Amino acid sequence: MRRAADLTGIALQAIWANKLRSFLTILGNIVAVGSIIAVVSLIQGVNDEVGGLIVSEFGADSFTVERVGLVTTEAEIEATRGNPRISLDDVLAIERFSTHLGAIMAQSSRRGEVRYRDRLLESVQIRGVTRDYLEFPTFTAEQGRLFSRTETDHNRAVAVLGFDTAERLFDQADPLERTIKVQGVHFRVVGVSESTGTTFGQSQDEFVIVPMGRFRKLFGSRPSLTLMARPETPEQLQRAIDEATVALRIERRLRPAEDDDFGLFTSDTVLGIYEQATTGIFAVLVGIVALSLVVGGIVIMNIMLMVVSERTREIGLRKALGARKRDLLWQILAESVILSVLGGLVGTGLGFGVAMALSSLTPVPAAVHLWSIVLGISMAAVVGVFFGLYPASRAAALDPITALGRN
Repeated sequence: MRRAADLTGIALQAIWANKLRSFLTILGNIVAVGSIIAVVSLIQGVNDEVGGLIVSEFGADSFTVERVGLVTTEAEIEATRGNPRISLDDVLAIERFSTHLGAIMAQSSRRGEVRYRDRLLESVQIRGVTRDYLEFPTFTAEQGRLFSRTETDHNRAVAVLGFDTAERLFDQADPLERTIKVQGVHFRVVGVSESTGTTFGQSQDEFVIVPMGRFRKLFGSRPSLTLMARPETPEQLQRAIDEATVALRIERRLRPAEDDDFGLFTSDTVLGIYEQATTGIFAVLVGIVALSLVVGGIVIMNIMLMVVSERTREIGLRKALGARKRDLLWQILAESVILSVLGGLVGTGLGFGVAMALSSLTPVPAAVHLWSIVLGISMAAVVGVFFGLYPASRAAALDPITALGRN
């Protein structure tokens, strides 16, 4: 153990004695590892952002029913083109048939105008919801309250504003109990939703929520609905999905041989399709960037071969004084690994810095994960071992008499 520490110390002294050369040696590793860490951090940021958006949109323990499910081919798109719209009758059918259902909500959305006095917001998302929307955690109120089931059932002209919508309409004024116009119709503001921030630079807080009856008066009854359903307990999710599927097939009088004319999926389904679509792309991207690490390793190997050539007499003298082959092997290999790991450490910091800078300057998010730090340093160490073995074995194989005889 002590001998290994001594040999490592000798390797460190050699690196420090040739600082400029050492820096130039690890420059390739710095760039390579920095590029890999930056790319991985941005990929992880995108994955985290998309994953969070999918879970918040579809619910972690809920399932969604839409007119068209998740289609990935032209044939599937053509096959689902004639699917009927989701209606409130479908909601009633699921409620009648399901025994494990905790809550079911219908919602729909359109873009419209929202006005308060002389302030006009165009193309704001107007959402209509049914009474069970209160059972879903995606709906919250930071100020005021959410409108009640009674207000929903009686189609009261009440509204909950998204955080950014309230801020743009009212600035610093209190929006509660103020009257706004949605598509020219008066609504009373009863609450302001919590801020959820942005996704890829797009605000998630530009919306107005109103009772479904009022929404249908604003935009008509033709817009298709989206259903969100939640079982009584998370463990009953699959059973609730099966019951909803049967209920919809009975409501639509589908024969056993006919395919479903609706889409039913969970957030895990959407995440699975996203990961399937992007995993290959991300792997190729990281692989292309990782090629630069091989170039950095070749540079290290060439420099270490030059070091062995320069220190031939020193190596011969050490062998003549009793140094074993493995001692010399360890000394050169340790120097190679230390150089490579130093490059990895600097490159890791540089990569995170680049990723965070890009994240602050662009809508693309970045995320720092512990495993990516371990990945960067481990890859650098492996490169140091792999490309340092040949120079180290050359040094260990030198004949001491031949080495001492060289000028």
